[in-house]
Formats: sequence, C-alpha cells, structure tokens
Amino acid sequence: MTENVAYLDPRTGRTWPLAEPRWCGDGGEPLLLTDLPGIGRDDIDRGRRSIWRYAAALPFQPAEPITMGEGCTPLIERRIGGGTALLKCEWFMPTASFKDRGASVMLSLLRDQGVRSVLEDSSGNGGAAISAYAAAGGMEAKILVPASTSPAKTVQSRAAGATIELVPGSRQDCADEAVRQAASIFYASHNWHPFFLQGTKTLAYELWEDLGFRAPDNVVIPCGAGSNVLGLAIGFGELLRSGGIDRMPRLFAAQPANCAPIARAALGLPAAEVKPTMAEGTAIAQPIRLPELLAALRVSGGGAVMLTEEEIGAATLSLARQGLYVEPTCAQAAAGFGHLLQGGQIAARETTVLLLTGTGLKATPRIAELQGLTV
Repeated sequence: MTENVAYLDPRTGRTWPLAEPRWCGDGGEPLLLTDLPGIGRDDIDRGRRSIWRYAAALPFQPAEPITMGEGCTPLIERRIGGGTALLKCEWFMPTASFKDRGASVMLSLLRDQGVRSVLEDSSGNGGAAISAYAAAGGMEAKILVPASTSPAKTVQSRAAGATIELVPGSRQDCADEAVRQAASIFYASHNWHPFFLQGTKTLAYELWEDLGFRAPDNVVIPCGAGSNVLGLAIGFGELLRSGGIDRMPRLFAAQPANCAPIARAALGLPAAEVKPTMAEGTAIAQPIRLPELLAALRVSGGGAVMLTEEEIGAATLSLARQGLYVEPTCAQAAAGFGHLLQGGQIAARETTVLLLTGTGLKATPRIAELQGLTV
C-alpha cells in the first residue's frame, strides 16, 4: 500500500486509514483519497493491454485484479462542429461504457480488502458494470433500481447474476434506500466510493500515453455525477506532480439544459427546475460532489456548457452518420465542442478530446424516436 495514503474528507481535511473499507465519512460525507505522487512513463507496465498497465499509480496493487481488458480504447480524429477533435471511444469496453474503468479498480481493491458482497443503486451503465465485474471476480452484487424502471434496463445486470431489487418511488428514493441498506451490505457505489475515481483517473494516463506523453489542451466531458471530471482532475494532477506534464488540460463539463446543476453553478446561473432529458446518463439532479467538481473545472481553467434537447439529438445523429453510434448522453461532448468553438472558449488549433462514454445500442428506442421510427 502506498505510504501515507488515506481516505480524505476534502471539505474538512479529516482522514481515515485506507486499510479499513469505508464508502463515506462518519457523518455521511463523500470522500476522496489523499494525493498520490503519480507515475512516469517508465512505470507503465507495457505488457498489459488494459487500465492495469497503470497499476503503479493506484493506492495499492491487489494480488489479483478483476480485469476483462478494459481501457486502451480508440482515439480517433473527426471533423465536428466546424473544427477537428479527437474522439475517445470509451464504449469499447466489456460492458460498453466508461464505467468499467471504475468498476474494475473499485471491486479489485475492495475484494483484496476482504469485501465479497456489494450494493449499488443504478439501472444503467453503473449497475451493468458493477454486476459484470462482481461476477468476473466471484463477488455477489445487489443492484437497487426504481420500481418504474423498464425491465429492459436491468437485463444486462440480471444476466450477470446480480440480485435486482425494485424500490418504490423516485431515483432519489432509490439512493436513500441504498444508504439505509449499507448497514448490512457494503455500499460500492460508483457515485460515492473514491476507489471508483481511482479507476476513472486511468483515462488521464491513457490520454497522456495516446498523445505521445503530453496532455491535450482541452477535454469535453458529458457530466452527471462527475466521475470522469474528477478522475481526469486526479489523474492529470498526479501527472503534473510527477513531472509527466507541465500544465493541466482544461476540463469542460457538458450537461443537458433540462438537468444541469453543475453547469449552472459553474456558469453562475441560478438553479432551475429539473425536466426530463434524452441524456439520461447525465440527469443527476443532486450531484454529491458539487464543490469538488466546481473546483476541478476552475483549477483546470475550463468551465461548462449547457445543451438543448434539439442540440443533443442532432449531435447524436450527426455522430451516427460518421459511423459513431453513441448514446445521446455522450453525444453532448460533440454538441458542447461546437458551442465552445463558436464562443471562442477553445480554439480550432488546439488539441481537444471529446469523451464518448457509452454505446447507442443501449439507447436504441430513443435514437429510433430521433429518426421518427418506432421499435
């Protein structure tokens, strides 16, 4: 275990030993880890084609990582919104979303600490990733989902052998029930556990390696709870400390205008009523790490952008017509890129990465609607 690393409440500075598994502070505070030193290019295990090539950057290395080859996703160049961008295709993962990075690391580290059964609340990509990696690691997973959830959304988790419990009420009611049940089963939440962010930070190392060991100028990130924003901030922060890069890339959070608590706060706008959005994966009305997210955007020199439903739909179809069939949730990165270019916040000459986080195969009914079709 890396010397002196601990769980950290970033708002008070209080720490707890890492050796004792926990998912929050004593008063229910969201936690991070204390700063890690980062690694250099010689620390990369080039014989491993997965996120585990960056295992030296983790707080400790488990005896047997739970891995299915996640990471090492394509980075391709495309003309988008009047400029050229590099698209990071994160749906090239075992469960078809970026959440496999966090699930692999979180469950590997927890299992190494003796955790064998985990609880998660998610009817989407998070639940699918936790279910699959728990199955791969011989762990038991229980996934709580709102009772109104379409049965089709839990098929992937059920197929992996997870126990699905339907919770009456809203998505927030489901999250509240998970906190109650955390007294009897370990709450390995992709939104709460800091080990999950240790997985998403590998994206920073991977982009650094993809680009010949330099940082991009900008990264545009579809943002709901913010695990990619924070993961990139952590990873590039480590690279800055280790001397691997000499500046942070600017991070930009893209959110649907119908549900944009992070973007509104970053832009200095008042809160607004939450409405339904086709970008379901980013429809998080109360992100638990809002102060940390705003700080990450500010420190990087980046910001945020809000998008209409029309813009998100148009970007989804535009990407599809370039061969990139993605969820409307992550098409926001492409729509946001156009906004930022037009507004002069980023320049066409700069190296900008757009994160495409999930496959369109998980949103087929919605994409059919955009084409006037029924399925």
